[in-house]
Amino acid sequence: MTPIAEVEGRRVALSNLEKVLYPETGFTKGELLHYYATAAAVLLPHLRDRAVSFLRYPDGPQGQLFFAKNVPPGTPEWVTTAEVPRSSADGPARMVLVQDLPSLVWAANLVAEFHTHQWLVQSPQEADRLVFDLDPGAPATVVHCCEVALWLRERLAADGIEAYPKTAGSKGLHLLAPVRGSSSERTSEYAKALAVEAERAMPRLVVHRMTKSLRPGKVFVDWSQNAARKTTAAPYTVRARRAPLVSTPVTWEEVADCRGPAQLEFRAEDIAPRLQDLGDLMADLTDPERAVPLP
Repeated sequence: MTPIAEVEGRRVALSNLEKVLYPETGFTKGELLHYYATAAAVLLPHLRDRAVSFLRYPDGPQGQLFFAKNVPPGTPEWVTTAEVPRSSADGPARMVLVQDLPSLVWAANLVAEFHTHQWLVQSPQEADRLVFDLDPGAPATVVHCCEVALWLRERLAADGIEAYPKTAGSKGLHLLAPVRGSSSERTSEYAKALAVEAERAMPRLVVHRMTKSLRPGKVFVDWSQNAARKTTAAPYTVRARRAPLVSTPVTWEEVADCRGPAQLEFRAEDIAPRLQDLGDLMADLTDPERAVPLP
């Protein structure tokens, strides 16, 4: 019989809690749900009022992975959904909003990474986040991403924009900043200009184009995730990787001091102690008062 959990007055069906999702560590689906329940206080503000895309991996990262953007079949009626625009001629899509703890537990039971747009459903025409995805091409590593991130931090600061770093939860680094007053198109243009500038400043280290032949040994500064249709892994989401790695906010001191990839590799069990010591290092990202216009 499928167990039913009561979460803040909602009945949530859970399944296969003993199933091992990450064979390398023995991490189970039950442990995944426990992680999300305990990280909810910091994760939910980064999901609230944003349409969520799910990268699902119900049989673990070694099994089939697939994106689910539309509301999944069987979604409880109490889970908030919203129509969101999309570029196709098919009209708007209806997507899930993870607004509260019951919805988060229900979504976690799907076994999925959480990905969000850089805009709120109330104002899809205005970007409220600027994002750079720093992706190293082997033999480059996250150590090289940190060097690029520090350059971008200073360059953004020159424009009055404060950036917040987090691990990608895989091999790279993400920088996010709260912005206001610009469309996704304008935000993308600005991000691309800075990526080009970074390549000119560090031509042996940075590439701003996605072309695979250009990327070995360099850091690809992916500015394209600012496009309205694109999504980025949310802070604190567990990734579908070899181990339950988490996209984890980090301090700029940790970025500057990084000398090896393992220093910026955090698993689900590492997050609670970090939150106790540091709190949510990206809390200011959700504060509208912190948002600034692009130059």
